[in-house]
Amino acid sequence: MLTTTTVSPRPLIELGTAFWASKTLLTAVEMGLFTELAAGPASEPQLRERLGLHSRSSRDFLDSLVSLGVLDREDGRYRNTPASDAYLDEGKPGYLGGWMRQASRRLFVAWGGLTESLRTGKPHIGSDGQDYFRKLYADLDQRRAFIAAMDAITNQIGPELSAHLDWSSFRTVLDVGGARGNLLTYLLADHPELHGAVFDMPELRPLFEEHTAAHGIADRTRFLVGDFFGEPLPEADVLIFGHILHDWDEQQRRELIRQAYQAVRPGGAVVVYDRMIDDDRRENSVCLLGCLNLLLVTPGGSEYTVAQCRSWLAEAGFADLSQLSLVDGLETAVIGRKR
Repeated sequence: MLTTTTVSPRPLIELGTAFWASKTLLTAVEMGLFTELAAGPASEPQLRERLGLHSRSSRDFLDSLVSLGVLDREDGRYRNTPASDAYLDEGKPGYLGGWMRQASRRLFVAWGGLTESLRTGKPHIGSDGQDYFRKLYADLDQRRAFIAAMDAITNQIGPELSAHLDWSSFRTVLDVGGARGNLLTYLLADHPELHGAVFDMPELRPLFEEHTAAHGIADRTRFLVGDFFGEPLPEADVLIFGHILHDWDEQQRRELIRQAYQAVRPGGAVVVYDRMIDDDRRENSVCLLGCLNLLLVTPGGSEYTVAQCRSWLAEAGFADLSQLSLVDGLETAVIGRKR
């Protein structure tokens, strides 16, 4: 019999329906609700008309967002919270909505295949490795949307990486798989002595040239076409692997780090950042759930622990290892020096 001392089932019920909250937020982003409210507070009838909502559930939808802490309501008028105003308004530089739109369109569907993927070890989408990225980049509009979504995360990491690493002794930096060079826009803007390059697939060159020109760094950057599993990495003082290692299996990660050691000039460094798992594998559930996300979309990828990353760098020959917490602990950078 149930008694008053029985452990509450509520946390399990809420966890089991957590996708309701996620999809509600993703839908609000897709509709442009937060961008609409950036112009000023609005009532439910006003928002219903502007967003084309049906009267049956429009109030429930908006009040659900209030209960989730992403909208405020006062005197019947809704407005953005400080966080949603900073990160979910399309007109602001910190906008994360592009990344969330990708999550809503691609990843929400992919997660429907988790049971099968756990049993087979195979992804639900993207089972063809590097060809997956080639197919993704084949269409210009799709390529632009995907890269913009990834830049939403780089917009958070770039300023922190620029500010918290000592760049004074370096002159060149190579962003491996750096797409259109968004990370470089932060590093080169803050450190005029730096010159940067991106090493990536040829389909991204036009977006790179467009993006770096718009940010005024085209004269200090270059785009290098290559396949980092098919040829040596270009030399530089600093090599950066941002959200790269987690796409590949452990043997491939070791190979990339080995190549990085050959490419980093003496006195230089390698910087690896990902959503790394805590070494005890108990904290930061977003990073652990990231492993399952990568199961669903890559043939061998997963997140990994900080200790694993440090061991790969040490094995390759890097010394003086250190680490840096980024984005309020969501991301971790591990840095290794080449003596």
